[in-house]
Amino acid sequence: MLVWVASFPRSGNTFLRIVLHHLYGIRTSTVYDVDGVAERLGGDLIGYTERSGSLAEMRASDEPHFIKTHRQRDADVEESDPAICLVRDGRDALVSWARQASEEDPGRYEAELRAKISRVGHIGTGSWGNNVLSWLQPPAPHRIRLRYDDLIRDPVAAVTPIIAVVAPALAQRPNAVIPSLDDLRQHDDRFFRRGRTGSHQDELPAEAHRLFWSRPDNQAAMKLLGYTAPDVV
Repeated sequence: MLVWVASFPRSGNTFLRIVLHHLYGIRTSTVYDVDGVAERLGGDLIGYTERSGSLAEMRASDEPHFIKTHRQRDADVEESDPAICLVRDGRDALVSWARQASEEDPGRYEAELRAKISRVGHIGTGSWGNNVLSWLQPPAPHRIRLRYDDLIRDPVAAVTPIIAVVAPALAQRPNAVIPSLDDLRQHDDRFFRRGRTGSHQDELPAEAHRLFWSRPDNQAAMKLLGYTAPDVV
């Protein structure tokens, strides 16, 4: 069985993988040929493993195989595939991604932010709104939405009912200890940056805010997630 661990970049996918690893012993591979996160943070921390075969072979296996992706739901994803769809306020995710992209040159932050908000294309990661909508629409009981806010507030409570649906044979490890975000910042405080909800409030310039809300896909995805557009941007 293949289980997708899907999210737009900087929506908490790495923390989710860490939670899955510590709580259930789950090791995750990625849809990509290289896992840059595992190379940066260490495979043991996040529970990285190489893909054990092709997607078709893993899908046909009796064992669950968890695959990270930041891509939009595409031809690699079969309609029956279970998925954990991790979603975060698009403004926070985009701010965080732009900060990461400009780590070595902070002066490029606003240019990176505009470029990431303006992304187009139906192949690969795409834009934030289209990415989220591709996984959540049409709704399916085996593609389960997980909110970033819930994940960081109480990882065990957030993840337990989802694993009960997508991989019910898995049991939690006794006495599992999940690293806190503060613990992880000690490991790499640039990768695990602020990690809180609402970080866009003091990092998203007014021009970029207007650009974000000008996109119909972002408007639709934000509405789906329960965020209300401001009266004036």
